[in-house]
Amino acid sequence: MLRVGFVGLGKMGLPMCRNLIKAGFPLTVHNRSRAAVDQLASEGATAAGDATEVAQHSDIVLTCLPDPDAVEKVYLGPRGIMEATRRGQALVDHSTVGPKTSVRLYETAKAKGAGFLDAPVSGGPSGAASATLTIMAGGDEGTFQQALPLFKALGQNIHHVGPAGSGTIVKLANQLLVAIHTVAVTEALVLTAKAGADPAKMLEVIGSSYGASAMLIRHGPLIMERRFEPGTPVDLILKDLRLIEELAGQSGVRSLMGALAKQAFTEASSMGLGAQDMAALIQPLERLAGTEIGSP
Repeated sequence: MLRVGFVGLGKMGLPMCRNLIKAGFPLTVHNRSRAAVDQLASEGATAAGDATEVAQHSDIVLTCLPDPDAVEKVYLGPRGIMEATRRGQALVDHSTVGPKTSVRLYETAKAKGAGFLDAPVSGGPSGAASATLTIMAGGDEGTFQQALPLFKALGQNIHHVGPAGSGTIVKLANQLLVAIHTVAVTEALVLTAKAGADPAKMLEVIGSSYGASAMLIRHGPLIMERRFEPGTPVDLILKDLRLIEELAGQSGVRSLMGALAKQAFTEASSMGLGAQDMAALIQPLERLAGTEIGSP
């Protein structure tokens, strides 16, 4: 049985680790804050003092971290994963970063005789908990096959999308659509309510029409019930939009809708909504329109 290591036990990493334990993989874990480590240790995982120790005790190391700075620190910093990386080992980063970061880590691992996959995930905390994530992996086919048994314990839609950096690029394209569709959903709901129609009926009708989207299906009930507790926070999407903007600039591609989405998410964050779920993007628009959607 493959020995697995995991660094980054946040809203995604913690339930992913539980699914690896459920699948029977020996698991060594580390996290910046100790509570999640202790929690998983009580469920059968082995606690490690730092990322280097995780790598020393693992055949495959997975990471799920909040931003590029955290990824570079965990992999390349003092007592990081690369200090203990060895020939034949596989490293998998599930974080959402930029392709330059992913390619740099791939090349560093390759120089040590190890494999590296950039394998971001989509599906949010609920998908992580139910093991129904979509996984988009970039890197060598051999490393992908090495990690595939783990991926099958974590998700249902598993794709090898190309060489190093490809998984990250596909994830950023996904996040671009998530952000744009979120803005579109909030505008459509506020327009419906302000103009005098029933938003609940609008959601019912458009949910089976050409205007439907995964974000309409996700956000509609949350907005109607005023449930904005953190799931996928506004600031997390804003971080992704900055990475998308950087990638578009490097690629020479105009991203007009991405720029407008970034403006909307920046506005929501500046109003103190950064830690709330991205469905809270509707609140600034509601204030401007002088209306509020949902149940009393």
